[in-house]
Amino acid sequence: MKILVIEDEPDMLENMVRSLEQELYVVETAQTYDQALEKIGVYAYDCILLDIMLPGGSGLDLLEELKKQQKTDSVIIVSAKNSIEDKVQGLELGADDYLPKPFHLAELHARVKSVLRRRKFEGQNQQQLENLQIDLDKHQIWVDGQELTLNRKEYDILLYLVTNKDRLVSKTALAEHVWGDSIDQADNYEFIYSQIKNLRKKLKDARAQVEVQAIYGIGYKLVMS
Repeated sequence: MKILVIEDEPDMLENMVRSLEQELYVVETAQTYDQALEKIGVYAYDCILLDIMLPGGSGLDLLEELKKQQKTDSVIIVSAKNSIEDKVQGLELGADDYLPKPFHLAELHARVKSVLRRRKFEGQNQQQLENLQIDLDKHQIWVDGQELTLNRKEYDILLYLVTNKDRLVSKTALAEHVWGDSIDQADNYEFIYSQIKNLRKKLKDARAQVEVQAIYGIGYKLVMS
C-alpha cells in the first residue's frame, strides 16, 4: 500500500514516515502546498495523510483539487486545527476520516488500516481468491491452508494485483505503486520482471488457483487459473 504524508513539521513527518514504513507501507512525503499539489497531480496513492495548515496554501484546497481531478485516493486529515468547521468541510469535500493532533501512532495505524479496508477490501481483514487467502494485518498468504512465503516486493505486487483483480495493470502503475515515486529515476523495468517471474513461479509451485498473466508490452493482470 502506498501512502503520501503531507506534513510541514519535520519531527512529526519523520515520526509518521518511520512508523508507517515499519508497517510495510511505501511512503512518500510533501512538506508544502505546492509539493503536495504536484504529487497528487502526477501519482496515485492508496491513502493520503493531510495536514490542513501548510506553507503556501490549505490542505482543504488540496481536497478540492482531488475532487476536481476525480481522484479516488483515500484521505485522512491529520491536523492540529481541530475546529468543527474544518472537520465538517473536510468530510464534505471527500475526506474519509479526521484525526486531531496530538495522537498516538497506534491510533494513526488503526485509522489507516480501517480506511484501506473500507476502500479496497470492503471492510474485511482477509481476502479469499479461489484457494488463495491473504491476511492483510499479518501480511501472510496461504494456499490451501499452507503458508506461501513471499519477499516484501512479491507480496506488494500480489496485493496490488488483488486490489485490481480482473483489471489490466500497466507496468508503470505497478512500478509507481510498489516502488514509490523514485521509480522515475529507473532506466528500465528489469527489476519488476524478475519479481514477477519469481511470484508467478511461487504461485504455480504452490498450486494456487490464481496466476499473474502478462500482457506483452502493456502490463499484468491477475486471473483465476
